[in-house]
Amino acid sequence: MNDIFDWERLLINDHPFEFLFEVVFRSVVMFIILLITLRFTGKRGVKQLSIFETVIIIALGSAAGDPMFYEDVGIIPAITVFTVIILLYRFVTMLAGKFKWFEKLIEGKTECIIEDGEFSIGAFAKEGLAQDEFFSELRVYSIDHLGQIKNAYLETSGEVSVFFQADEDVKFGLPILPQLFELKSKNIPIHGTYACTFCGNIQELSKGKANCDRCNKEEWVKAINTIRIK
Repeated sequence: MNDIFDWERLLINDHPFEFLFEVVFRSVVMFIILLITLRFTGKRGVKQLSIFETVIIIALGSAAGDPMFYEDVGIIPAITVFTVIILLYRFVTMLAGKFKWFEKLIEGKTECIIEDGEFSIGAFAKEGLAQDEFFSELRVYSIDHLGQIKNAYLETSGEVSVFFQADEDVKFGLPILPQLFELKSKNIPIHGTYACTFCGNIQELSKGKANCDRCNKEEWVKAINTIRIK
């Protein structure tokens, strides 16, 4: 049985000091893997923290936790990991501050998700957003339908920023209240103003079936143009 406070085991765990070079290499590789993995999860996967900040937290948390619990993990290798992560953080931050393309590569960019009351189809699909979850966030702003929105942006932190139409500019839009949205159908019951449930496009439709002029989908719901209650 190992002696308690066996300093050689506690600090380096019988590894040669050359092992620290391997620790540095491992840390750099895992840092890059974490960064790439989280970058591809999309902004919603790391809501409120930037992707880069999330990588730092995960890396430091792992480096700090292992030597606390496992006797076969030395403190000096863990300190080496901390040092490498902090140096990488400084280096990446410096590059992001100097080169806009690098900042965009690491953090992503703010995407316009709704423009003038309709979904930006490409941006919405690219971010892998779930429509129900997105609607729930808009409802927090007391939004009834997309016609009340001038622009909505998905920030690099995963937060949604919303800019509203003036009351006099509110137009017909896709309702996002569950009791209204769930009335969607491929059959148009009567002539009227309808919203495409996929892209939010507004069309005057007659009874029957119709394809959206914008996305070619065929599911519709009655559009509304109520003014937002603040």
